[in-house]
Amino acid sequence: MAQKSGLGRGLGALIPGGENALAENGVMLAGVEQVLPNPRQPRSAMNPEELGELTESVREHGVLQPLIVTPGTAQGQFVLIAGERRLQAARLAGLSTVPVIVRQATDQQRLELAIIENVQRSDLSALEEAEAYRQLAEDFDLSHEEIASKVGKSRVAITNTLRLLKLPDSVKNALIERRISEGHARSLLALSNPEAQAAALRTVVTQELNVRQTEELVRKLLGEKPVRKPKPSQVPELAELEERMRTSLGTKVLLKAGRKGGTVTIHYYSNEELEALMERLLKP
Repeated sequence: MAQKSGLGRGLGALIPGGENALAENGVMLAGVEQVLPNPRQPRSAMNPEELGELTESVREHGVLQPLIVTPGTAQGQFVLIAGERRLQAARLAGLSTVPVIVRQATDQQRLELAIIENVQRSDLSALEEAEAYRQLAEDFDLSHEEIASKVGKSRVAITNTLRLLKLPDSVKNALIERRISEGHARSLLALSNPEAQAAALRTVVTQELNVRQTEELVRKLLGEKPVRKPKPSQVPELAELEERMRTSLGTKVLLKAGRKGGTVTIHYYSNEELEALMERLLKP
């Protein structure tokens, strides 16, 4: 798979030569049972439908792109670095061997490569990404800035994603089960305690609130005055600008037009997020 431009350092940087280059002269066959799963694999679940389609393709054509592995502790044993879906599909298709490229990699590199591969394919849920970033931060002492550089995301995005781990289990489960989106979950983070977040979640799910309605609910629970809606003639333009700023800054942004000029309100929910926002806004 060709890498998306700007997405971290990728396989080519962490494994000299890159996956495609290595495939030309470093491929060998390994028994399917010889390849052990990556203990640092951030993805906890696979889409059954997508895995089924890949399995049918592997059954008909075989595994076309080699797996990247590193030597295991026992002789003839390998630990997977990248290619978990291909390995699972090969097993389901009944293959006895798979093509692999053997390279040395540290425990940290295994995690980095697994994250990069999954992010490139948009395979990770928000919580799986958050847990992977937590491992890089806590287990390998990487700063949010260093993590952002490795996976090709902004520091603000890393900080915001990590904050999802602070949510109570009820909200996390709703996010995993896709009863709410990441936008809903981030809105609930503004509430100060797990009990309030869980109570708000029940309202969101019962009333099927969208993200903007959830933000309004949270503001009411915090005792904030409702935000006045812009004039109808201003809605399309302001909505587009708000969305662009939300995407760029990774947090809630509100625009309010006045008779002359207007106001921009940028929300943050922790000192860490404020620090990240200031660094992004004041960067020369």
